[in-house]
Order: sequence, then C-alpha cells, then structure tokens
Amino acid sequence: MPRSSFSDNPLLRVSRPVSACSRCRAAKVKCDGKLPACTACEKAGRENECSSANDQFARGKERSYVAALELRIEKLEKRLAFARSRKASVNLHDMDEAAAPADRKDSLANIRAAIHRKAARKREDADVNALVSDFGYLSVNATTRDFEPTMGNMTFARLVLAAATNDDVPDPAEDSFPTRAEALATIQYYTANIFTLFPFFSETHLLTVLDVVFQQDERAKERLKDADFWLLYMVLAVGYTAQSKTHDDEFYRRGLDFVARALPFADKALMPGYPTQIQSLLLFTQYSMLDPSHFDSWYLIGFASRAVVDLGFHQDPPQLQVPDKVAFDLRRKMFYCVYALDRTISMIRTRSFSFTDDSVNVEYPSPSGPSTTLITGPQSADPALLLFQLRRIQSEWYQTLFQADSGPLPDAASFIWQMCLEMREWNESLPDNLPSGIRELLDLELRYSYVYCLAPSDRSPHLTDYARKLIFEHAIAYMNTVHGVAHGASTAFYTSLDALKVYFVAMQFFAVFNAARELLISDARIVPPITRPGTAPPPPLPHRPVGGEDSVDRSLRCLQQVVETLSRFSERWDIASQLKTTNSTRTTTSSNISFSINSSHRDRLPHIPITISHMHRTRRLSRRNLTLITSHIRPTRHLNISLTHTPRSSWVILQCKSRA
Repeated sequence: MPRSSFSDNPLLRVSRPVSACSRCRAAKVKCDGKLPACTACEKAGRENECSSANDQFARGKERSYVAALELRIEKLEKRLAFARSRKASVNLHDMDEAAAPADRKDSLANIRAAIHRKAARKREDADVNALVSDFGYLSVNATTRDFEPTMGNMTFARLVLAAATNDDVPDPAEDSFPTRAEALATIQYYTANIFTLFPFFSETHLLTVLDVVFQQDERAKERLKDADFWLLYMVLAVGYTAQSKTHDDEFYRRGLDFVARALPFADKALMPGYPTQIQSLLLFTQYSMLDPSHFDSWYLIGFASRAVVDLGFHQDPPQLQVPDKVAFDLRRKMFYCVYALDRTISMIRTRSFSFTDDSVNVEYPSPSGPSTTLITGPQSADPALLLFQLRRIQSEWYQTLFQADSGPLPDAASFIWQMCLEMREWNESLPDNLPSGIRELLDLELRYSYVYCLAPSDRSPHLTDYARKLIFEHAIAYMNTVHGVAHGASTAFYTSLDALKVYFVAMQFFAVFNAARELLISDARIVPPITRPGTAPPPPLPHRPVGGEDSVDRSLRCLQQVVETLSRFSERWDIASQLKTTNSTRTTTSSNISFSINSSHRDRLPHIPITISHMHRTRRLSRRNLTLITSHIRPTRHLNISLTHTPRSSWVILQCKSRA
C-alpha cells in the first residue's frame, strides 16, 4: 500500500529540523527548532529574525505545520488551474468545430467530437469532485488531528468518556474470559437479535477477529488493530448485557467486564476521521442503552452523529466515485443506524435531533433478505430496513409537531391523520416471515408512535374525543404487549429506553382518562371527525375481541400492568435517575385520575401496589441502587391514581389511593 506524503496528510506536530535557523547557524550554536522562534533567538530578543521553513529545508520536510498546509493549498490551486484550462480548451475546440466548413462535418467526425466532449466533461467533473473532496479532507484533518494520542494527554476518546460516563467501570476479573464456544454463542445471540436491526459492521470481519484472538499465534494478534479488539469486546459486552434480567446478575457482570477490557483500546478505536470511529461509537451507544448507570446514551449518540456528518456520510457521493459497492452499502448502513438511534433517543428524551432530515440525502441500503424483489422492495425478513423506514416517518412528524415553530399548525388534524396513515401503511407492508420477537418489537414501536403523534403539542394543542379514544386504545394495547415482554423470555433488543416509553405511554393514558373518563369507560361509539376532500381519513380504532372485557376492567388491568412492568424494569435499570435526566428541564410532571366505581365492579378490583422508587448512592460500591417500597391497598368505592415525578429530587411515585 503506497504511503501518503507529508503534504497530503500533515501531522499536527513539529518534525525534526534538517538545519538550524540562520542566526544560530551563523553563531554556530545549538538550535532547538522551536516554533515560532527558537529558544536562542527568544533569549536574544531576536524572535522576528528567526528563520522559518524556506528553501534551505528539504521539500516535504518543513518544520511548520502551517507551511505544510500552504504547500497542500498550492498543489490544489495548481490542480484547479489545470482543470480550468482544460475546460477552456474544450470550449475553444467546440467553437472551432462550429466555424469549420460544412463539408468537414461528416458523420465520423461528429461521432468522434461527441465522444471527446463527453469524455472531457467526465474528466472535468471528476477533477472538480476530487478537488472538493480534498478540501473537505483537509478541513477535517486540520481540526480532528488535535486529538491524536501523540499530541498530549487529551484524546478524543477521553473527551467522550469524560462527557458520557456516569459511574466508573471496575477493573476486569482475571479469570472471567470465556471459552471460544461461549464467546461464539454470545456473538450468535447478538447477530440474531441486535445486528439484524443495526447491521453497521461486517459479520465476517467480526468472526475473523474472534478466531485470531483465540489463536495461540501472537504474531497474528499483533496484526489486529485497536478497533478490532474494541469491536469484539463491545459486541460481547452488548450480547451479554442484553440477556441480563436484573442489575447484578451473571450476564450483567460479564458484560461490564468486557467493557472494562475494551476501554484501554478507546484512544485508537474512537479516533476521528475513520469509519471505525462510527462503528465503535455505535457499539458504545448500544451498551449505554443497556447500562445507563455507567454511561449516558444521549452524549454518545451525539458524538456518533457528529462523526457521521464530519465524514460526509449524511450525503451520498456521485455514482462515479463508488468503486466498491459493498463498502458503499456498509456506509449507508452505518448512517441509518446512527439515524435510527438518534431519533429514538431524542424522542424519548424530548430533545432536538442531532441533524434534521433536510440535511440528509442518503438512499436506503440494499435489502439483505432472501425474498427481496424489485417490485415489492424491502418486503422480506429485513428488519433493519423496516426499522429505518419507521424512523423516517417518526422523524417527519416529530420535527413538525415538536421541533418547529411554537405557533399552531394550520390544519394540524389533517397532518396527523396523514402521518397515521403512513404508519398504518408501513405496518400493513410488514412481511409474514418476520421473526415473532422482531414483529412484537415493531408492533410496540408502532403503538408508541401512535400515542406520541396523537398527544397534544404546542403545534396541535387540542384533542378531539376521537383522538382521546385512539390514545386510550393504543395505550392499553401497548401495555398489554410490553407487560408480556417484561415478564416473559423475549430475546428482542429491549433497553432502558423502553422503560421510559412505558412511563410516557402511561402518562398519556392517564391524561386522556382524566379528561374524558365518562366517555371512555362508557363504551359509547365515537363518530370520527369529518375531513376535507383530498386529505387522509382518521385512522380506525384498534380491533377489540367481541365479548371481551368492558372498559372499566381494561382500564384497571392496564393500570396494574403499568405498575408491574415498571417494577420489573426497575430490577434491571435505574428508572428514577433516567426520569430525572429526561425531565430535567421541565416542572413537576403529574397526572391524576379519579372515577367512581359502583358495587358491581368492587369485587373485580385487583390488589394495586403503591410503588415508590428512590435512587441513592452507596459510597463503598460507588453505584446507583434502586430501592423499591411496596404496599398493597384494596380500593373500595373511589379510586385515585397519581403518577408523579419531581425533577428537583430523585423520587418517582406511582400511587393508587382509595377513599369511601
């Protein structure tokens, strides 16, 4: 592989000078080559006379980084002048042809001239594109090389860790490294349940690294890069932690152990300017979503989004500059994985996206499913493409309703019905051969999206009774499914963000119930609102089994599922501190429901616990622990439900009180 010259890739450091400055050379004293003036000239007060890089130094060995950049600019200017002169010569050639006698314009000459002009235009376009890419590369490297390990103690990786670390990671255990069979089983779990949604690296490369690590050949291990070790260890960390059920079980400890093994390779793995930085940050973000007590996913996905923009992955290059189709498709996958995680993390934390859709011009990556056709598109078992499509729809209505101007949106109902229609069409296009766990996860995402899109906002502050009924039905369906996930053996990729989604959906359920409780529990038919011609119709209500529970029973069961699901998730994640971070810019969030229960419903009421979650610190363990205090009450005649979070403290209270 040919090595690039110093002027093509200048290092942000001072190379050893090939000669002393002119003053030290004349005085025959030692010159340390310090810039902008050597020490001898500084002491003598002759800083202005200290020579910089000039003709006495070898070309390409300048002492000054600025001089190297000037040389690079000079080369680019020469290339630009050459491209312009070529364009002028082509134009002159066209003018000469127009002035030529008619008898010379035979068919063969015309064909040759057309071919020549087309080739010249292609060469010119290629030169201009290469020139622009050179300027972009120069800009990125001039800023990001400051974080190379050779420049001092501060590296980009340490900046990332300083911003995103919530708690220190303990040192790895000496005897905790698994066998190759155990590591391979964990990798297979990761690829089957997580990689299928976020395919941002090569599976073949991962297995190659695994084989080399477990070989006895030390020379082969030395050929591995730091990013390779980071890839393997973080995949194992995510794979183990994703199987954890409680905060301190064996899977969690093994995952944390592999994070500790990966961190020594962070300086090179997270170095800016390379695609491996994006892959490393994505793995780091995935782990932080599973272990929020140690790392903050909001900061990590922010760094990943900036890395994507810095490398230009948010814009597809011209087709002429795509020699490797496989690498180009992987580039698109990396972008959309960052896009999907940025959207879901920003939405649940009610924050702005790292970049808007207007700045994005990237086609979807090629489908990888076996049954994909050019007619149906991604109608195969390709969950990643399906997830990317849903994130694009979510991004559109979230930016319009929650990130745009605060003024009311003209005809907000039509816009919301259109977004609901697109999400319903997306759901109807899901293939039948999707794995059951993936289908269940996508169904939860759809229910959550319906509730979020229909919820009141500054641009759509008013809810109709039909919209309240939609939120009511989708929230009950969401809670019924997520309750089974929390208490079942689902292998899909559920994270601490899903606990926040449960809290959000519960808050919306309580809000609409409090606003229209009599209407919602009466099971009366609600007429859909009338829409203007040419606009999307209101979405239909979710299907309910005939002869099932009435709305009172369904509401009580939904309430109990909220309590049990949050209690189960709190055994795995520190929900209280996440809610405190999520709502740090808000006032106290509270929703109360009260409704009368007649004697016929009294015997059906379940035991509903009061759940108080409190986060506190233990100095010896230096970690956040969650204390659950539960007691049981049986409502008698009047049920009062309160779900409260106070940002100034770390308390999250879900209460059910009864009074006669």
